[in-house]
Amino acid sequence: MLESIKNMFGLGTKTDYRELIKQDAIILDVRSKAEFSGGHIKNSINIPIEQLSNNLAKLKDKDKCIICCCASGMRSGTAKRILESKGYKVVFNGGGWNSLQNKL
Repeated sequence: MLESIKNMFGLGTKTDYRELIKQDAIILDVRSKAEFSGGHIKNSINIPIEQLSNNLAKLKDKDKCIICCCASGMRSGTAKRILESKGYKVVFNGGGWNSLQNKL
């Protein structure tokens, strides 16, 4: 249980996000449009968490790696679970976008 809680918040096994990006991973920012416009990772896609389920067509390839981010890691953890429940195979909770940006 502790491991799943750690993974939910992006605190589990260390992930090489820089390498995932080199391999063409998508960064999905699930913050609101206003939060996103206040700053975001270059080339990230913004789909607010409450709109994610209705916008899965924007994420066509279910085999492509997706790194979710938000402000703190809570919404991105929810996004990860939503995507996995819809059949997306390689999804990571990147946590807060500022922190993730420093790992790229």
